[in-house]
Amino acid sequence: MTPVAQINITPMVDVMMVFLVIFMLVTPAVIAGFQAQLPEGVYLEERPEHEDRVVLGIDRAGRYYLNSQPIAREAVTELLAEEFAARPGDRVLFIMADRELEFREIRTAMRFARAAGVHVAAAVTEQRASTAIGPPSGAASR
Repeated sequence: MTPVAQINITPMVDVMMVFLVIFMLVTPAVIAGFQAQLPEGVYLEERPEHEDRVVLGIDRAGRYYLNSQPIAREAVTELLAEEFAARPGDRVLFIMADRELEFREIRTAMRFARAAGVHVAAAVTEQRASTAIGPPSGAASR
């Protein structure tokens, strides 16, 4: 009588279960991306979103994002310089920071931007509820 060879699938099932658990834990963090509650402004000018904008985001925990991709704080200046090296005519950086973030963190981000050669840093805000977009009707234009 010859022995019957059988495949033991238990280790494979164990490995697949570990992978399933890992993906279940990691996927929500990757999908969430940059999350911040922006400060509110009054009489803002409406500007359409452009995909080619360079946006530096800072969430409530102080984590940095460049165009919605997480980056290390130590690499901000270098990555911004690389980003603007590809855009010699565009030196405008849009900064999106959580409204609960301390201002010193925003000031640090602006120092990083200045060191990377940014000419203009623009703060991104949300329109405050019950206010109109644009200047008030009686306001003088500049």
